[in-house]
Amino acid sequence: MKLSELREVMWTEKYRPRTLHEIVNQEEIIERLERFVKEKSMPNCLFAGPPGTGKTTAALCLAVDLFGKDYHKNYLELNASDERGIDVVRTTVKDFARTISMAEAPFKILVLDEADNMTPDAQQALRRTMEMYTNTCRFILACNYFSKVIEPIQSRCAFFRFAPLKPEDVKARVKHICGAEKVEITPSGLEALIYVGGGDLRRVVNMLQSAAAVGDKIDEKGIYRIAGRVSPKELKEILEKALDGDFNAARNDTVKLMVEYGLSGLDIVKQVHRELLGLELDERAKLQLIEVVGEAEYRLLEGGSDEVQMNAVLAKIAMIGRGSKGRGH
Repeated sequence: MKLSELREVMWTEKYRPRTLHEIVNQEEIIERLERFVKEKSMPNCLFAGPPGTGKTTAALCLAVDLFGKDYHKNYLELNASDERGIDVVRTTVKDFARTISMAEAPFKILVLDEADNMTPDAQQALRRTMEMYTNTCRFILACNYFSKVIEPIQSRCAFFRFAPLKPEDVKARVKHICGAEKVEITPSGLEALIYVGGGDLRRVVNMLQSAAAVGDKIDEKGIYRIAGRVSPKELKEILEKALDGDFNAARNDTVKLMVEYGLSGLDIVKQVHRELLGLELDERAKLQLIEVVGEAEYRLLEGGSDEVQMNAVLAKIAMIGRGSKGRGH
């Protein structure tokens, strides 16, 4: 594959769904949105959920299905992370909302992405704007944490909860893209992509494109290296060594991984937390380990040394492992 072909367009945009029918997963939400299209009527909406689950795409597809190919005349998307102040609501938002739609639908659609990053004052101003222009404009607010959106706005919107995508849906999408781009991915590489993606399809597609630019064949090791993550197998081996009381071996392997993958202590700690839940340990030991990892994460966020905190975590894991085995005997 030529590098120029990869540079041509981002795969996240190239393979972004264009209509509601093409959206992966989120069946109940799509069914409700399709009803809005059929009736040519809709309320203000609040889309909430983790990144990469289709919130902004669903809003765009809704506009395309409602307005047709000239949707851009009646559709405006603003990222509230960049334009989050009260002045934007008073000018850009208000200027768009007050004009009449030129399409069959009697309203326009304004999308505020990452609305949970708007300042409280801007949200209060937006609430008033939503009330004033109900005849000409519908607002779709997309956010990761709906609790950060003020109650008066929540009460004025129909709520849609976007869930992380199921692994099988992500796999199907990855296989479709690989087939279209003539990229080969190994089964272990696909599993690694799903593991690292965590239900975020945008992240998965971006990593897939990055891996395709590096080599013709995408494998497990390439995915973890690009993602800056340790393979679960390697991390599990370190944890098992620590639990068996072999602190030095576990420490040496951890330092090697941090150097090899260019990871911070925080990266390792977050992944250790994920792997702990799958270890075969008694409940008491597992609870103690989770507490240790939580404390280490807090100290690292507060500016603690990576090396000191990782040594402390491994030492405590070794002590907990020893105590767990002692009770077992």
